[in-house]
Formats: sequence, structure tokens, C-alpha cells
Amino acid sequence: MAVASTADRVGKLAQVGDYEIRLLKVFKTVVECGGFSAAETVLNVSRSTISVHMANLEQRLKLTLCSRGRSGFGLTEDGVIIYDAVRRLFSQMEDFRSTVNALHVQVSGELNLVASDTISLDDRCPFPEVLGQFCQRAPDVYLNFETAPMNEIERRILNEEADVGFIPYHRELEGLAYQPIYEETCYLYCSHTHPLFAMEDNEEIRERLEQQRLVHAGIQTNPDVTVQLRGLTKAASAYYYETRTAMVLSGAYIGFLPEQYVGQWERDGRLKRLLPNERMYRLGIAAITRQYGRLNKPRDVFMELLAKAVLSGN
Repeated sequence: MAVASTADRVGKLAQVGDYEIRLLKVFKTVVECGGFSAAETVLNVSRSTISVHMANLEQRLKLTLCSRGRSGFGLTEDGVIIYDAVRRLFSQMEDFRSTVNALHVQVSGELNLVASDTISLDDRCPFPEVLGQFCQRAPDVYLNFETAPMNEIERRILNEEADVGFIPYHRELEGLAYQPIYEETCYLYCSHTHPLFAMEDNEEIRERLEQQRLVHAGIQTNPDVTVQLRGLTKAASAYYYETRTAMVLSGAYIGFLPEQYVGQWERDGRLKRLLPNERMYRLGIAAITRQYGRLNKPRDVFMELLAKAVLSGN
């Protein structure tokens, strides 16, 4: 007579109900404790009761799971396979429980967003798509959305006055978590009415560059930006791209601006890059949250959706 395989024998198990689950928990505990004696304290039952439970489980599975005797406790080959399956079973049950509980936790309250300048409408930022997904997932959340300078955004997030900030980050501050979104390149521009616009000789531009009036962001910047500003004549400050671009378009100032933002004026011939291979720097754009703070489900849901969108490239 052929001997039934392990898979055939396990297949004879009619069902896995509450009682079988309790027996499997006992088995898992015994294995992880290394024997019946050590499991007594954890399970708070006697060794003889554990032995009965194990015998009942083996009878139901029609398998010998472990050896016990003078040589000590040990798993059989079938026991190793069943233990691995039990671990997966309980892990999946826990995942199911967490999923169900999460569905019953209604996301409500407020979500306070604050962005620096033009980030939220940049084609490379998935903000509109993420916002739409968030409103479907958490329709009862009241949304506040403002703009502010980078330093103010960092302060609000650290003080928990805002939940998520969008900034061109020049630095990483302790206490903040950063989710990179995209990177932009800034070049030095002048307008078509500026004296440098008609110059073609780079050496001549270099010689006259330090005498030109520069409008800059007016905030502490990273080392790359500091190097680019060195030697230039800081004559005005304008944090927002809109106002800074207007000042450069006036013909009275030169200034660093993101190529994506000023693309239309550059294509129209109203702006020109000055020494583009030398006078440029890159800025990373990120969403920031407070690294350690109070529980905030609307923020966590929003950041989960944002991270997925960035990862997928949408």
C-alpha cells in the first residue's frame, strides 16, 4: 500500500475553526519556548494540559509534529513545515485584523498644508492628483491650504501649526522628515532690456557681471547657492518667484530663477540665461512633516498617498 504524502494527509483536515486555532497557538508557543516546560509560564497552563492540546492537534492533523522525551523537545520534519505555515497564518490574520480596523477608523478633523510659492502647481508635483485621492479617502477632513516663505513653513511644521509643508529645501533640520518630490534647476537671468542681454562674449559678461544689480531670495541658502551669489552685487530681495521674476523683467536687475517657472518668458525672448554652464544651481523640492509629534491620521494618509504617487512617477 502506498504511503500518503504530507500534503495528502494535511488535506484531510476538514476545517480550521476556533478550536484548531487555539491548538495552533499552543503549538506555536511551545516551539518558540523550546518545549513544554518553558511554555507552561507563557500559556499559564500545566504541562499535562499542554501535552493534551498537542496530542489533540496531532490527531486532527494526522501528523506527528514533535518528539518529546529524555532527549528533549524537537520538531519533526512535518512539524517544521506546519510551524512555518502557522507563522504565515497568524501573520495574515493580523494583517486582516489591521485592515478591518483601519476601515472602521474614520479619518476626520483638519489637514493644514502650506506650500512655498509655485510648488503646488508645478507639473512635476503630483499635488492635484494626491489631493483628489485624499478627498475620496477622507471626505470628512476640512482642508486648509496656504503659501508662506520656506523659513516660516519650517517653523510652522516644527511647532505643529501646520501638518505638511512643501519647500525647496536648502538644508535638513533636526525634527523634520523629508519626502523628496522633484528637483529643479535655477539659472541666472536678465531681461531683454538689460545691458547684458545683447552680449554674446562670455568673457565680457564675466567682467561686467559683478557690477550688475542682483535680486535674490533674501534667505539663508545652502553652500551651492552661496557660492553662486559670491561676488555679485545684492541690491534687492524678493522671496517669491513671481515678484523676483517681475524685478528681473524690469531690466533693472539680474536674478536666479527656476527654468521651469520662467520657461515661457525665455521662449518669448524676454529672458536670457547668463553663463548657463557656470551660473546655475539645483534645488530639491520636498514635502516636510514633523518627525516626532502627536498622532495625526489625516497627515499620515496624505503622506502615504504622496509617497505612492512619487514612487510611481504620477
